[in-house]
Amino acid sequence: MEHLSTLDAGFLEAEDSDPHVSLAVGGLSVIEGPMPDFDSLVAGVGQRILAVPRLGQLLRTHLLDLEAPEWVEDPNLDLAHHVHRAALPHPRDDATLFRFVGEVMERRLDRERPLWECWIIEGLADDRWAILMKIHHCIADGIATMHMLSSLGDDWDGDTFASEIRAAREPDMRSNLLPRLSVNPRDWIGGAWRAAGAITSAAGLVVEGAAEITSSLLRPAAPSPFVGPLSTMRRYSAVHVPMADVATIRAAFDVTLNDVALAAVTDSFRSGLIRRGVEPRRSSLPTLVPVSVRSNEVSDKTDNRVSVMLPYLPVDKADPVEQMRAVHSRLTTVKRSGQRQASTVFVAATKVVPFPLTAWAVRALTRLPQRAVVTVATNVPGPRSRMRIMGREVLRVYPIPPIAVQLRTVIAILSYADELVFGITADYDATPDVDELAQGIKRGIDRLAELSQNADAEIAHAPRLKTPSHRPMDPPVSGRG
Repeated sequence: MEHLSTLDAGFLEAEDSDPHVSLAVGGLSVIEGPMPDFDSLVAGVGQRILAVPRLGQLLRTHLLDLEAPEWVEDPNLDLAHHVHRAALPHPRDDATLFRFVGEVMERRLDRERPLWECWIIEGLADDRWAILMKIHHCIADGIATMHMLSSLGDDWDGDTFASEIRAAREPDMRSNLLPRLSVNPRDWIGGAWRAAGAITSAAGLVVEGAAEITSSLLRPAAPSPFVGPLSTMRRYSAVHVPMADVATIRAAFDVTLNDVALAAVTDSFRSGLIRRGVEPRRSSLPTLVPVSVRSNEVSDKTDNRVSVMLPYLPVDKADPVEQMRAVHSRLTTVKRSGQRQASTVFVAATKVVPFPLTAWAVRALTRLPQRAVVTVATNVPGPRSRMRIMGREVLRVYPIPPIAVQLRTVIAILSYADELVFGITADYDATPDVDELAQGIKRGIDRLAELSQNADAEIAHAPRLKTPSHRPMDPPVSGRG
């Protein structure tokens, strides 16, 4: 039996803290038609799903959280409890599909069964159909979830954009920070020595990063309509942009893909605040940006391996180039501050704390009203090439993030083949303009792409972006200049 880590179990505690929350992540694949015979489809897809061991296991919890929850095999697994069939009503367009996604994702998964569902959706316009996979966040983070979803494809070779991220090329940091549990004292001594070396070498960054994160979490953001109590209902919307446009912007302004994506998110949220009659301020959009610490050697392991950054997105700036300059500068500063290392060390350190203490602490914290973070923007690397399922091409893949802890609007960013896809999950009552937020992101990318065509003129009065060699004098990232 395998126990959940403290981070994995934390998603269960966060879900339990609010009866209006469902902490499942999702992936929606829209596929060319015609749809295969349903029974053949269930047999083929079901076999691929159950090839992932975790999806055939139940969660066993313990009274008073005296031990961490553990995974056990489900002796009565029945695909009929997990694979469902649905047909869209007219007009069967993307808006209808997204409404259906919101309805499916707002319902909690049954903890008496393995924590996943698969919906086969037929009747989409233009002779299309879709597969919606819903998996509890305690099972996997975004990269691991995308790895599982991609394994549904025909002859998938495991090649995703995740191999390009920094963590993928580094050794697994978590396993080196703290000694593993062992009955052999030699293992403890050796593990402690390695841990001491790893922590000492990064001590300066860790301390600085911890101070940055603590400062951000203790400082309330400007009052925001995007933070507050959640209802039980959800809205979902999404847009996609050509990766070629993103590449053009990156080359013209010397920035990263994440800079471009977050600059577009910034522009859309600025418009969203203005629509609500709220003046965008420097402290209006502190954003939790998950950062993968998953190395290539554990790319297929089903768990959560993330750290975090907490930049303030510059919604107070109206000019798109100024927004992108500020995003680039602030993310560069955050990366150098050690926030990623500090959160990784913190998560690793929870391994040696008795589970009841960490569980009770997480439960207490998730029940407190939080005003330090306004949204989450998570970037998930997807397959490099277009997939096929049962011989049909997967035309588009949409990421579906959950909302919780009073965050009413959350964005997931997915790279799939030649597209960058933005999926937004929002509280139904608080965010009726979710489609406008999605379209605002697309307009932000379109506007930056247009400006990049005339980059020489822009550079004449706005210097080319470069990695700063000192902390910028721009608004503070998390309380520091």
